[in-house]
Amino acid sequence: MSELKLPSVGEKAPDFSALDQNGSVHTLADFKGSFLLLYFYPKDDTPGCTKEACNFRDAFADLKKFGVAIIGVSVDSVKSHKKFAEKYHLTFPLLADEDKSIVHAYGVWGKRTFAGISYEGIARTSFLIDGKGVIRKVYEKVKPNEHAGEILKDVKELQS
Repeated sequence: MSELKLPSVGEKAPDFSALDQNGSVHTLADFKGSFLLLYFYPKDDTPGCTKEACNFRDAFADLKKFGVAIIGVSVDSVKSHKKFAEKYHLTFPLLADEDKSIVHAYGVWGKRTFAGISYEGIARTSFLIDGKGVIRKVYEKVKPNEHAGEILKDVKELQS
């Protein structure tokens, strides 16, 4: 099983292109000139992933005020994302990375362990990318209920 190898702060963010829950294509270039929080999560409609998505939903207006766009990424299908987004009234894109090209490009796919069982999957990780496409912050040990507040604090610091 592979170990994680994440891009570092100061590196150019890997480009991506994928469909969201509504069938719209999103790329890194779409966010030129503004901050992008690209967050990777293991699975739609699971407890931790739901807490994290709802935390972003609830902080969406504040994040937007500071010029931060949000995109979630998992290997779930467009159909699964649509159901998840509708169920929890999520107002931001969830990209379907079914071919795993984005999770591999960002190094978040690798060995995971849960309840003593090892498997390959997504490590809950986020990247704060600036308007020039450069990674400004990497969040590895994400706490789903606190993550949006952490992003706001960091964006305010980066903008001052």
